[in-house]
Amino acid sequence: MSHRSTTVKTSDGVDIVFDHYQTGCGNLVLIAPGFYNSKDALLLKDLALALSGMYDVIVVDFRGHGKSGGLFHWTSREYLDLLAVLEHVRGQYDKIGVIGFSLGATTAIITASKTDLVNSIVAVSGPAEFEKIEYRFWELDIENDIRYSLLSGGRIGKGVHPGPFWFPKEKPVDIVGGLKQPIFYIHGTEDWIVKPWHSEILFEKTTADKRLEIIQGGPHAEYLLRRHKRVMLNLIRDWFNQTL
Repeated sequence: MSHRSTTVKTSDGVDIVFDHYQTGCGNLVLIAPGFYNSKDALLLKDLALALSGMYDVIVVDFRGHGKSGGLFHWTSREYLDLLAVLEHVRGQYDKIGVIGFSLGATTAIITASKTDLVNSIVAVSGPAEFEKIEYRFWELDIENDIRYSLLSGGRIGKGVHPGPFWFPKEKPVDIVGGLKQPIFYIHGTEDWIVKPWHSEILFEKTTADKRLEIIQGGPHAEYLLRRHKRVMLNLIRDWFNQTL
């Protein structure tokens, strides 16, 4: 399925590039990749294609990733990227859902607190707060982080231009209680970067319609689409069927 690449400018002057898969659907799903992933990552392209037909789909390159400009600011400014894309499509869709992976999930939550253009959220492997990400290197996922991401086609769409990490960051754990949008938290038990307790506490703090799914044996973020593809697609489709 063909897609069109579009560039928008954020309120702080950064060029953000996104791919738009359009099939004439009334609702849109926006995919917010995790750190080091872009819209060209194979797992995210596959997800976009799997959802196309049911929804129009957008996959974003956050600042410092893919073809977008600027430097990555570790969730302190990336909400501006999503806001620019959402404003660009304002009025084109009845409802918009956002799927965020890892730090993309953090950005989705922050963005939803600042606009009424987000109607539903799927937060995959999202940290409750940046400072409490575990990143236990001794638990490295050899199959996904080494064999797939470094030694095979998983290298496609990877890379980042990192910026300053010390800027103040909004904490999802402090935000979710005030959100009105329904939120679905998905996490894997074998996530070595962001442990499942992050999604569990976010679920506990959420007062809007919510759901939590802990996938046994599941790895981190986008890799859930590789190891548990059918389960993930069914969960995402069912959630958006209910909330969009």
